[in-house]
Amino acid sequence: MEIHEVDETEEKTESQILESQTGRIDDLLKEKLERAFHKQTSKIRLHDIAKIACEHSPIDLAYGASHLPPNVRPVLYENLPNREAKIKFLVNTDSDTRLALFRQLDDIELKKIFERVPIDEAVWLVEDMPERRFRRLMELIDSKRASRIRELKKHDRKSAGRLMTSEFFAFTMDMTIGEAAAYIRDNPRIDFTKGIFILNHSGELQGYVPARNMMINSPNTPLRQVMRPVLHKVTPDATREEVIDIVERYKISSLPVVNIDNDLVGVIAHEDVVEAMEDMADETIARMAGTNEKFTSHDSVLRRFLTRAPWLLVTLLAGLLNVGVMSSFQKHEGGILTFALFFVPLITGMSGNIGLQCSTVLIRIMAMGGLSVGSRKETIIKELLSGLFTGAIFGICSGLIVYLFDWMSGGALGSSTPFVVSTVVSIGLIGSCFAGTFLGVFSPLFFARIGVDPAISAGPIVTAFNDFLSMTIYFVIAWGVSSLFY
Repeated sequence: MEIHEVDETEEKTESQILESQTGRIDDLLKEKLERAFHKQTSKIRLHDIAKIACEHSPIDLAYGASHLPPNVRPVLYENLPNREAKIKFLVNTDSDTRLALFRQLDDIELKKIFERVPIDEAVWLVEDMPERRFRRLMELIDSKRASRIRELKKHDRKSAGRLMTSEFFAFTMDMTIGEAAAYIRDNPRIDFTKGIFILNHSGELQGYVPARNMMINSPNTPLRQVMRPVLHKVTPDATREEVIDIVERYKISSLPVVNIDNDLVGVIAHEDVVEAMEDMADETIARMAGTNEKFTSHDSVLRRFLTRAPWLLVTLLAGLLNVGVMSSFQKHEGGILTFALFFVPLITGMSGNIGLQCSTVLIRIMAMGGLSVGSRKETIIKELLSGLFTGAIFGICSGLIVYLFDWMSGGALGSSTPFVVSTVVSIGLIGSCFAGTFLGVFSPLFFARIGVDPAISAGPIVTAFNDFLSMTIYFVIAWGVSSLFY
């Protein structure tokens, strides 16, 4: 009896480990929200919505809102307890929910929101707003704040200028710790953790002061005596990848952004870099899967189909090309068609997986900034040799297996000489695997050279082309080898 109870406890613990805490919260919220909104009667229980909005974090509600129909999401927003909660909800929810809210909220409500939301987050919010509504909103809010939002909005979405915030603490070198601390206390809305930077009288960046130095030194100590040099900084037009590479390599909590005159124009916090990494990971996974879709549970099947269809059309056309390659060798039926066709799935599967492994490894190295000009040649050679070695090992093993099978079964594959079958499979697999490796190595470099995300090289375009190339090489090798014996 005791053993049975222990087993149940262990099973329960494993189940809890498999299901994350945030996952359980999302499931609970989804169930509550679906009960509050009756799909059959199309009625909303406002008192239940208000209770849910008070009981749960606005961040959790922001994620849970994506499971609701778009016309119901503004109701959830309106029942949030205060404006701070509404700001958190807007910042953390998805683009579709923000679009639905912006259609419902009037200009006065938006003015109150954008007067309190941080500048860098306000720029991300207005991306989901129609241009006419954006211009009208900028005329309503404080002119200084509106100017900052417009300035940040000019930068490319994937640049350091878009990641940075224009709200930070910066003091001159002659100020004392006490004077700086008083200013920090008078401006509690500015995030203290983004760093304290030191400028000269011309506004040029000179250094930064760690928070610890502000605490352990006398209030009368000048900031110039406790500041440290800034070793890493970027310009507003630096790419998102450059920012991530610097922050991750040097483990810095905030990265200053300067213009060509070394004037401090913004600061990129570590949490902004983490969000950029998450966005990059989502985009990379989507491209590697051959889709750029961003949909919710309420999007129609037709929309999902239209998003995926262009990529899959490439695979369809490549498949038709493969049929053309196979049919073109039909005239050699006595030589290769009797047995070569049996091994086409083996050839395309092996070469495709080897090519995918090579491209994925190379894309990861490129994304982490590990592929420099000096190491590029060495990396390419190692990957090509690795693919050739892998193809040789599996090619020889496959040839031996086919030989033994054909010999033991008395020519079950239709060839009078088991050696012919095994040789065709072995050499064909080696050639197709090397072709897959070649494509997997050079396609990311090619796409990066022409300014396209290298992750697309692992998608259906190159996968389909790899099938066509590897199968063509296989049939050419099979025809060449078999012509020596027939």
